[in-house]
Amino acid sequence: MPQVTLTVNGKTSTVEVEGRTLLVELLREKLRLTGTHVGCDTSQCGACVVHVNGDSVKSCTMLALQADGANVTTIEGLAKPDGTLHPMQEAFREYHALQCGFCTPGMVMSAIDLVQKHPQGLSEKEIREGLEGNLCRCTGYHNIVKAIAAAQEVMHGRRSELASAAE
Repeated sequence: MPQVTLTVNGKTSTVEVEGRTLLVELLREKLRLTGTHVGCDTSQCGACVVHVNGDSVKSCTMLALQADGANVTTIEGLAKPDGTLHPMQEAFREYHALQCGFCTPGMVMSAIDLVQKHPQGLSEKEIREGLEGNLCRCTGYHNIVKAIAAAQEVMHGRRSELASAAE
């Protein structure tokens, strides 16, 4: 069986996989990183989004072999070792941008990539358009958009911390 060597959340692993193994399967089943969710099996929902070499990717659309040599970040790799949340995670918590939480890992990963690729900032419309590949069946996206707008200010150094959701 072929082997894949990749760095996931800063830890290098070599794993034997079948040629047809998807990256999401490698992460969940071989590496036991179950924060990356499988929601639709058709690449429509975005619950499986991870970062591969810095770009958001639906891990259900990528073969594990394609990630050989890659640097992969999953939702488990965002918080600092001391438990401090990434600003996007903190914003989702602060702005109540989740309900059941199933879409949240993929939504957070997509949002981070979206914000990183737009250092000039994003309007509400641009945030909504940027999330088109991520489905949430519980919320109306309103608090998700508010959280991303707040997190972008922190991520780009325009604010040192999040403003209270009560504002």
